Amino acid sequence: MAMAAAQKLSHLLPGLRVAGPEPRRPELASTVGRTEVPPLFWKPYIDAGYRPLHRTWRFYFGTLFQQHNEAVNVWTHLLAALALLLRLAVLAGSADVRGDPHAQPLFLIVVASFTYLSFSALAHLLQAKSEFWHYSFFFLDYVGVAVYQFGSALAHFYYAIEPAWHAHVQAIFLPTAAFLAWLSCTGSCYNKYSQKPGLLGRTCQEVPSALAYALDISPVVHRILVSPHPDSEDPALLYHKCQVVFFLLAAAFFSTVVPERWFPGSCHLFGQGHQVFHVFLVLCTLAQLEAVTLDYEARRPIYEPLHTRCPHDFAGLFLLTVGSSVLTAGLLSQLVRRRLDQKTQ
Repeated sequence: MAMAAAQKLSHLLPGLRVAGPEPRRPELASTVGRTEVPPLFWKPYIDAGYRPLHRTWRFYFGTLFQQHNEAVNVWTHLLAALALLLRLAVLAGSADVRGDPHAQPLFLIVVASFTYLSFSALAHLLQAKSEFWHYSFFFLDYVGVAVYQFGSALAHFYYAIEPAWHAHVQAIFLPTAAFLAWLSCTGSCYNKYSQKPGLLGRTCQEVPSALAYALDISPVVHRILVSPHPDSEDPALLYHKCQVVFFLLAAAFFSTVVPERWFPGSCHLFGQGHQVFHVFLVLCTLAQLEAVTLDYEARRPIYEPLHTRCPHDFAGLFLLTVGSSVLTAGLLSQLVRRRLDQKTQ
């Protein structure tokens, strides 16, 4: 009797399993090889660690805690962005951003730094969703870079500049910095959109960025060359020197494919040149923020008379840089969508 009941129950259970809701199975968080993703996603000398396309957004956010060939790029900038949130909170409590106009450029450089770091982390985390989102998130990344470029120029012009250099460039510095930041964003977006390898593509991206940096850093370089004070008497100067060195190292790794070129097949997850570029860029940003914070606190007798009658509205130029860069990125995203739609027809 008991045996017969057990046999009947065993026949009923499969039917119950089919009728009931199936349990939710988590998406596999596997990575794939180079040949399983379109060439758009390929990295030189990196053959593994790619994430598959066309999964859910939840899948890509979940890869934040998994190993793939973008994980280090995500975390280097994400951790720095979180650190800047803390710095922003401290700044809001220690400086009168609303009442003291001389504190506002410091607030803007911290916001600009957080913007480029968070946009970069998002781009590297989510760009594998599809070809369209790959383009769009990196366009957003370039917007963040443009915002940071203008923020850097503003902070150096406001706090680090010497009166002699200020007299030479005050009429053109900030408008030119805004234009070059937008041009840098446009050149980077166009290079990404056109996918033209070689000298032409690199020229579109790197020449405007180099011009923007040359202008942005000129107050710092001039101050380093003419300052009569040793680093012990002017600690901000040491941080300014560090930010220049870190940026040049970052630019060197950005422009070359090393060390993965030297160790092909060994840098799929760790040791890529772009990862090293991220690390040096974070160090550059942290050194820069420390330097301009020290300048804000110690050089008020120098910079306050220089900016009593500022010929340009720096907040307006900041918003203009943001707006024009966002519009450019949006336009290029629409061109990408149109091109991809034509490929599928």
